[in-house]
Amino acid sequence: MSTISPKAFPVSWEELHRTSKALAWRLVELGPFNGIIAVTRGGLVPAAIVARELEIRLIETACISSYDNKDQGELTVIKSAPEAGDGEGWLIVDDLVDTGETAKALRAMLPKAHFATAYAKPAGRPLVDTFVTEVSQDTWIYFPWDMEPQPSTPIAGQKV
Repeated sequence: MSTISPKAFPVSWEELHRTSKALAWRLVELGPFNGIIAVTRGGLVPAAIVARELEIRLIETACISSYDNKDQGELTVIKSAPEAGDGEGWLIVDDLVDTGETAKALRAMLPKAHFATAYAKPAGRPLVDTFVTEVSQDTWIYFPWDMEPQPSTPIAGQKV
């Protein structure tokens, strides 16, 4: 993470659902797909919504770890998606492409898969085929599973 304080972009469950459904709208004409590869952990929820909307029952996972709290650390592939072969006919779904490091690893494993994310930052955007919302590189997206209801400071009162 850079030394610049990131902008906060909180995403509610409802917003994530709408964005994931919008992703499915963009993907429906590109299918049919053999199945979905959900990138754990963040891609599990968007993948479930996309799978429902595209009526895909086969869901595989690729388990990759790269974050420790807000700091991006060393990339660790915990589990690849062996059932997907080179990815031909498969759809990879993740919540976000940030720096592109996870996307590069996925592209190396599954070069022929279609890669889709709900959110994209400029550094990773060229690595995905389909996305819905682009945010600036210095924006930190707070997904609903990372948040608890609490008071917030108005933007004008924050040091950015």
